Amino acid sequence: MQVETRMLRNDEVSLLKEFLYEAIFIPEGMTPPPRDIVEKPELRIYTDDFGTRRGDNCLVAVSDNQIVGAVWTRIMNDYGHVDDDTPSFAISLYKDYRGQGIGTRLMEEMLSLLKTQGFNKASLAVQKANYAVRLYEKVGFHTVEENDEEYIMVCELQETTA
Repeated sequence: MQVETRMLRNDEVSLLKEFLYEAIFIPEGMTPPPRDIVEKPELRIYTDDFGTRRGDNCLVAVSDNQIVGAVWTRIMNDYGHVDDDTPSFAISLYKDYRGQGIGTRLMEEMLSLLKTQGFNKASLAVQKANYAVRLYEKVGFHTVEENDEEYIMVCELQETTA
């Protein structure tokens, strides 16, 4: 299967709500939430006015002219917020495209983009039971904080000199 990555186009921003829904971790045996959960204020911060602020970036994975995954960043006061200069990550792929390295590729390309934009680090929050924790560690994230359900993870982007 041929998959390419590219920047999200302005006329595709509405797709972020769909991928935000796909990004919701649903533990085995649990009922998925209603699709309109993405309209809750604590989730709308991921998508409202996307593309208008510093740190707003989105890469998509495309297969057969269909967007099958997205990774996006934004400086926002979300679950993975560490400070006002650090973009937080969101990533999701349609189920049929998971486990094939596409997410890793999207993450690595986004980290590279953020580095070239001069960001020092990136952050995210992930539920402890989510298999994606291993992916995040593989691309350079490490846990800086945790609560009962989630890890807050950070990836350092710039070389630090002692």
